[in-house]
Amino acid sequence: MNWIEALILGIIQGLTEFLPVSSSGHIELGKAVLGTQSADNLMFTVIVHAATMLSIIVVFRKDIWNLIVQVFSFKWNEHTRFVVFILISMIPTGIIGLLFESEIEGFFQGRIMFVGFMLLITAAVLFLTRFVKKNDKDISYLKALLIGIAQTIAILPGISRSGATIGTALLLGVDRNIATRFSFLMVLPPIAGATLIKLKDLLQTPAAYNHEITSLGIGFIAAFVSGVIACSWMLNLVRKGNISYFSIYCLIIGFIAIGVSVF
Repeated sequence: MNWIEALILGIIQGLTEFLPVSSSGHIELGKAVLGTQSADNLMFTVIVHAATMLSIIVVFRKDIWNLIVQVFSFKWNEHTRFVVFILISMIPTGIIGLLFESEIEGFFQGRIMFVGFMLLITAAVLFLTRFVKKNDKDISYLKALLIGIAQTIAILPGISRSGATIGTALLLGVDRNIATRFSFLMVLPPIAGATLIKLKDLLQTPAAYNHEITSLGIGFIAAFVSGVIACSWMLNLVRKGNISYFSIYCLIIGFIAIGVSVF
């Protein structure tokens, strides 16, 4: 992978990890366009996932610190309850992700038509949020579990993680600010877990080290900077109720992906 490919894929990862357009789907499309071989990208995958995780920590640093302080105060309040909701949301992702993620990724890797159809589903979920008139509810145990299931489904390339989780929360009537905050904070443990698993695989794959440090550094910086921008932008978009506009984009890209795979 050269530095230009690293820059492009890093930006794609950073932007699409937070915008409701599917990072995995766009990475697959990006690799197909650039002709990048996925088998050579384990190290790069670890790097850009670490970068997007860091971008969440930077944007939500105050929230994360408050949650940590409250948890170790050993008092039951809205902050500790929020952490419990995050833990509940991790259950479906932990079960399916740990057991089947590699098989799912391997099976659908390079299947651009499937990515296209999943992008159409993402578009439908985002479009449906336009019809939610009232969003003033808090997270509950059941809602946390349902949002966690939505995040698990987003393992499929083309299903946007942020689109699925925020969209599900909004459809359940959750307050927009709470939905966005919960969506981005709940992804930290899964990203950290996935990064550690891929790091373990990396240590067992000597060929994965065949990357120039420059390309890895460029990919990390590109993913981090674009991630901070996209995460901050997404917060404002959801607050203003503009998330449904991304359904048009997903619809267009979905049909393009299907068309490219057919013709």
